[in-house]
Amino acid sequence: MAKQKVAMLTAGGLAPCLSSAVGGLIERYSDVAPEIELVAYRSGYQGLLLADRIEITKDMREKAPLLHRYGGSPIGNSRVKLTNAADCVKRGLVKEGENPLRVAAERLAKDGITILHTIGGDDTNTTAADLAAYLGANGYNLTVVGLPKTVDNDVVPIRQSLGAWTAAEVGAGFFDHVSNEQSAAPKTLVVHEVMGRHCGWLTAATARAYIQKTSGNDYVDGFMMNKQLKNIDGLYLPELDFNLEAEAERLRAIMDRAGFVTLFVSEGACLDAIVAEREASGETVKRDAFGHVKIDTINVGNWFSKQFAALLGAERAMVQKSGYYARSAPANRDDLRLIQSMTDLAVESALNKVSGVTGHDEGQGGKLRTIEFPRIKGGKHFDTSAKWFGEVMDAIGQKWKPAA
Repeated sequence: MAKQKVAMLTAGGLAPCLSSAVGGLIERYSDVAPEIELVAYRSGYQGLLLADRIEITKDMREKAPLLHRYGGSPIGNSRVKLTNAADCVKRGLVKEGENPLRVAAERLAKDGITILHTIGGDDTNTTAADLAAYLGANGYNLTVVGLPKTVDNDVVPIRQSLGAWTAAEVGAGFFDHVSNEQSAAPKTLVVHEVMGRHCGWLTAATARAYIQKTSGNDYVDGFMMNKQLKNIDGLYLPELDFNLEAEAERLRAIMDRAGFVTLFVSEGACLDAIVAEREASGETVKRDAFGHVKIDTINVGNWFSKQFAALLGAERAMVQKSGYYARSAPANRDDLRLIQSMTDLAVESALNKVSGVTGHDEGQGGKLRTIEFPRIKGGKHFDTSAKWFGEVMDAIGQKWKPAA
């Protein structure tokens, strides 16, 4: 049997699973195939193109369980699309005229890699699919197995992506502190912007976690620190339609009665309309190597704050973003359990030469399996018909309807 050598990389944005997933892969290989050499490419596909790798030593193997305690990525991330040659040339990752897929394939072959694990979201794993297809079409003997990472939980057809549960829990804790700002000044509007470019799952799940976290609080009657202070008054997702004037009238009544209003907003809510508005005014909207709008330059939360502050007569308005705080957290108990099941399957599949992305396959009754690369897509919408979401909206007291 040919000698096996495993490489891994993490790519895209952070999520509360990367460190643990790297640790889990190292632990599993050390348990079932300790003779296999392990390496990691630093900063994702960038490290692969630049031949920048980390050798996983005996000491690193022994201390791999420590990685479950931390957020971030122990091997670094980047956003690189191997089929975007122009961007790779611009960034100095390949030379003019070179095909990044071929450069990556040749590097893997030169390094003796027989198994590659990619840990990332839809962009990372669709890039892995492009690489796997290139390897297969050009005679490279290499198995590629991805793990699904994204706080947005928007990878088709995967039921639950790694890190999303943790991000919702941590985002709820973040806002439990921020909500106290409502007591800092009269007529305050606080907008909590949550990550989620196309999918409102994380915003909805963060709202649910926040409601659960604060529902059992005890208060002293007569003070401002009461249940109203911890309420969510509006929730806005890419999957929901709303009438600005009607919502403003509803929220103005709350502002007049309570003296403050709290909104939870997905960073993708009304994004297309805001981008169209800016482009129509002649502004050039920045996009990344994958063609996505650079969402941090759009500032959706600020747009919501400006729209509603004027209509509600707010004397103070603030936008607080939990995204970077939440996505950098270490994995919670639920995600640790999910990570272990997916890393164990990823190693088993790799050793059996089965390429794909591990996950609970919504197309096969939620079965945990290695899903074929061509079926992996991004931009999965949040299912607003979920019972728990209806319960969240009932708790908020907001009328809503799915987007057309």
